[in-house]
Amino acid sequence: MTKSINSERVFFKKGEQKKLINKILLRVSIKEISRLFNISERTIRDWRREKFSADFFVLKKLCKKTSISLPSRLIVKNRYWYAKIGASKGGKANWEKYGKIGDPEYRKKKWYEWWNTEGKYKHNFIGKTKLIKKPSYSKDLAEFVGIVLGDGSITKYQVNFTLHREDDKEYGNFVTNLTKKIFNVPVSVSYNKKYMATNYVISRKELVDFCVKKLNLKIGNKVRQQVDVPDWIKKNKNYSLACARGLIDTDGSIFDHHYKVNNKLYSYKKLSFTNLSKPLVIFIYKTMKNIGLNPRISRNKDVWLDSKNDIKNYFKIINSHNQKHLNRYLK
Repeated sequence: MTKSINSERVFFKKGEQKKLINKILLRVSIKEISRLFNISERTIRDWRREKFSADFFVLKKLCKKTSISLPSRLIVKNRYWYAKIGASKGGKANWEKYGKIGDPEYRKKKWYEWWNTEGKYKHNFIGKTKLIKKPSYSKDLAEFVGIVLGDGSITKYQVNFTLHREDDKEYGNFVTNLTKKIFNVPVSVSYNKKYMATNYVISRKELVDFCVKKLNLKIGNKVRQQVDVPDWIKKNKNYSLACARGLIDTDGSIFDHHYKVNNKLYSYKKLSFTNLSKPLVIFIYKTMKNIGLNPRISRNKDVWLDSKNDIKNYFKIINSHNQKHLNRYLK
């Protein structure tokens, strides 16, 4: 979820970013964070002293890893949120220096030169619509929606997923195969070494249109829009379970809870789901309640399963396609 990877930065109320980073550093060292995400230790220290806004992907993953909730007062912005401001200043400076901004007639002339000598002879030029398979509603499609709402994003021309390069390697293969199966489209894969992330990208305008018009998903920032699960999923129990699986496989965590009784150490599994979109939190809570589980909501952004029996029934009824979760559950 990042964007140095996903192009999103997180902005806190003054003092809260420092407080959160310090809390995380009580459970994981700067050196380990640097190794996990391949970022410099200086960058992490700069985040701690609030010199720069933190990367949302990294912060979200660290909160999952350490079981710490993100504060409620934060804003997520595109990585290049300041570009419009910079462009405005640059335009003013250009006007003061040259008396004009750009030269549209020159650009138009060069474009026609390219089109007449090269562009019109290419078969896959921009603007040519590439077809996709348009599936009917199904459990697979509902799970795809859950994955998009979890670690995915939609732009005007692409559907993207960002997963951890090592921990989610097998799950990335599952997401790729599921997408190809449903839509019959190629999925391009690229690696971000700096953040130990893998980006999965489907560049199809028709797929974006299908996601918006047929699946009722939204383009743009999911947190700012407070996205929700589409009604066609909520009205069908099997679709709801599949969608919940997709959401928890991407935004959920399985971990060991340790405690002592009479100096004897005990541990058992817990499940948590974290998301800053409240409608998604409510959806996961209600879906779990509807199958007899006993979830609880914490700070309007976390859903927890605390008991051994609930964890057992979760994997029996909903299960997981993320091998990382299965390994942690069975360990």
